[in-house]
Amino acid sequence: MAQKGVDLDQESFRCSICLDLLKDPVTIPCGHSYCMKCIQGFWDKEEKIHNCPQCRKTFIPTPVLMKNTMLADLVDQLKKTGLQAAPADHCYAGPEDVSCDVCSGRKLKAIQSCLFCLASYCEKHIQPHLDEAAFKKHKLVEPSKNLQENICSIHDEVMKMFCRTDQKCICYLCSVDEHRGHDTVSAAAERTERQRDLEESQQQIQQRIQDREKEVKLLQQEVEAINHSADQTVKDSEKIFTQMIHLIQKTSCDVKQQIRSQQQTEVSGVKDLQEELEQEITELKRRDAELKQLSLTEDHSQFLLNYVSLPPLSESTHSSSINVRPLTYFEEVTAAVSELRDKLQELLREEWTNISATVTNVDVLLPEPKTRADFLKYSCQITLDPNTAHRQLLLSENRKVKMMKKPQPYSDHPDRFTNYFQVLSRESLTGRCYWEVEWRGDEVFLAVAYKKIMKCLFSVISLLSIILN
Repeated sequence: MAQKGVDLDQESFRCSICLDLLKDPVTIPCGHSYCMKCIQGFWDKEEKIHNCPQCRKTFIPTPVLMKNTMLADLVDQLKKTGLQAAPADHCYAGPEDVSCDVCSGRKLKAIQSCLFCLASYCEKHIQPHLDEAAFKKHKLVEPSKNLQENICSIHDEVMKMFCRTDQKCICYLCSVDEHRGHDTVSAAAERTERQRDLEESQQQIQQRIQDREKEVKLLQQEVEAINHSADQTVKDSEKIFTQMIHLIQKTSCDVKQQIRSQQQTEVSGVKDLQEELEQEITELKRRDAELKQLSLTEDHSQFLLNYVSLPPLSESTHSSSINVRPLTYFEEVTAAVSELRDKLQELLREEWTNISATVTNVDVLLPEPKTRADFLKYSCQITLDPNTAHRQLLLSENRKVKMMKKPQPYSDHPDRFTNYFQVLSRESLTGRCYWEVEWRGDEVFLAVAYKKIMKCLFSVISLLSIILN
């Protein structure tokens, strides 16, 4: 507690300008004391009227400064007990801070600004505004570097008026001079009205924030749903394609097994025939050897006797010749499998178009366009395909078409319309698309059609008919 008392004494003998212990203390007529150099320097900055930095009391004429010897002796006694540490570095004002307008030397950070005094004060110098009745009506705000902007550049007065005609802040002299006859009100009244507008704007902004946050949440849910659906579809598609691959592999195994089975049957039949032929060859060779032996017999009677007793030669059970075909036994199977492959390729090619269109036409949650600017986000440039144009349609720049009485010399093409006055675009349309058309004449027909409309004219998704009055 004793230490606290010493601290209070030391604070009482500090100069409120330099915040250090008084040096050559002087007391001015209002009763406040300062270092002689500090108060002289403070008054030197003022051109005409000199006042107290704390209570703002003015002095006319300027008081004569005399050293307060009694106060100087008390300060010397305090110095012997030891001076408290100077303010910490973080209390001093930096380049980005608002500095105290009263501090001399190294200035401290301002903690508040006064709109009446148009000055900023540190914790020490703000005390008179908090304690003394003379400052009760002063308006204290957060420290501001822009206080001088409240001063009229013409009359050097505080701008407490607002000109609604010119939409600018003015001082009272401006209201009776340059802005005479204008719609002027006090700045406080204008602030009250603008505050209401500001609060309404804030409410609108907050409502829009809530709406946008809800939409963001919905879009996030949509993203999660898209990701989940895509992952599940990829999984299902892989399963289906795996089943298709297994089916093809099983068919391949069945074909292979059937070929091998038929191969075994055919080879077995050929080998049976081969074995019969080889037995016949053996028998014929044995008979040929007997005949050769008989032909060497020199006894005629014995020759005739043995010849007559020879059994007749048995007839062959096989044709005299076997037709050997070229190696084309199973080529028809190869051709059938190749045909299946070609059909499968064509089917995959056709179905891939449908699958791709289905993927790109996924209906994602998007805001519905309402204005032309919204629609233009989905605009697409359409060019006309001359290979599909009816011969009585004249194309120019591949973007313009005109009905003609005389047929045009177009070359034959399988995609060309022959029965209907129509022409298709070159571009395929997927997802959300928008285009604009200019026309002249009685009527025009626009349609979104399947790619195979040439084969089936009535497979039209939607038809827009515009009839002019």
